[in-house]
Amino acid sequence: MSSVAEHRRPFPSDSDAILDALPNPVLMIGPDGKIVAANIATEAFFDISTQFLKRQSLKELVPFGSPLLALIDQVRSSNAPVNEYKVDLGTPRMGGDRQVDLHVAPVTERPGHIVVMLQERSIADKMDRQLTHRSAARSVIALAAMLAHEIKNPLSGIRGAAQLLEQQASSEDRMLTRLICDEADRIVTLVDRMEVFGDERPVVRGPVNIHSVLDHVKRLAQSGFARNIRFVEDYDPSLPPVLANQDQLIQVFLNLVKNAAEALIDVPDGEIQLTTAFRPGVRLSVPGQKSRVSLPLEFCVKDNGPGVPDDLLPNLFDPFVTTKQTGSGLGLALVAKIIGDHGGIIECESQPRKTTFRVLMPMYSTSVKHADQSSHDGSAGKSSSASQGAK
Repeated sequence: MSSVAEHRRPFPSDSDAILDALPNPVLMIGPDGKIVAANIATEAFFDISTQFLKRQSLKELVPFGSPLLALIDQVRSSNAPVNEYKVDLGTPRMGGDRQVDLHVAPVTERPGHIVVMLQERSIADKMDRQLTHRSAARSVIALAAMLAHEIKNPLSGIRGAAQLLEQQASSEDRMLTRLICDEADRIVTLVDRMEVFGDERPVVRGPVNIHSVLDHVKRLAQSGFARNIRFVEDYDPSLPPVLANQDQLIQVFLNLVKNAAEALIDVPDGEIQLTTAFRPGVRLSVPGQKSRVSLPLEFCVKDNGPGVPDDLLPNLFDPFVTTKQTGSGLGLALVAKIIGDHGGIIECESQPRKTTFRVLMPMYSTSVKHADQSSHDGSAGKSSSASQGAK
């Protein structure tokens, strides 16, 4: 480790420090196509150390026939910078879809050398998806209110009539009246679950230890639906408290862990991984606050199940979208609403044997303590039950 700095890159130390401070991967390509230098963000993007990167040519790291290679040739021939948007650099080794925006430019002081900067689209896409989830949740709120008034009342009459018929019906007909009552109860239960979306009261938030939440969820899972599944924990013990409602966080992660467990029913070596980490750099507008806040706390639930079908992945958090034959498709929509109410982001990345639900949330600080206190005074008792299933 003593000679890491010496082997890293030919830039002066000041330039080296500046490049390492950038959140975007930046690398220099030599005339022979070999990587000459790279910053720390490049190491993280390709999951390879700089020393190993410098022994590789770029075409060994990107997909065969990647547009990036053609862009580098174009920049060399024109000696002018080029931008390209939404280019997929994903490979089986790095994982599935890795869409980036590219900036490729010549290095005038070094003929034949090219600088490439990658900007992952994931952060922008997370924010776009989050706004979509909130919009979908608002649509469900209006639908839930309509269903509560227009469906539950006639259902009550239908059920009452069936019960009256049951008193004078034969044993054969009683089976039919019982079926009517059961189906009416099932619809009422569905409407009750949807009414959760209509709760617009402010969320009571405070400092929450996420590791206590995850440990509680793990114990619940291991004592029931996930008793035969192996759990792996990778926690950052120095993580600050998250600004959240503890009961609702339990509900969120119980939903996510239950979904992961159900995906592992037919997997003999099923494993659920719970991780926490500090990831600075993401900022988003939080409901109820004028300023944009940072979302540095990352919590993940990962499983090695078959993965989410590609056609469902973009709309996974929308209401009534589900991969289960008997599911209602409201579990993940409710999760997205709760995280959105907390000013956070949730996303899913999935491929066979590697599905990750990633939650980004703000951390607790004294500056937001008083802002939440008024909400606490006006909405005591506001927290959803953690027993809500991920159906």
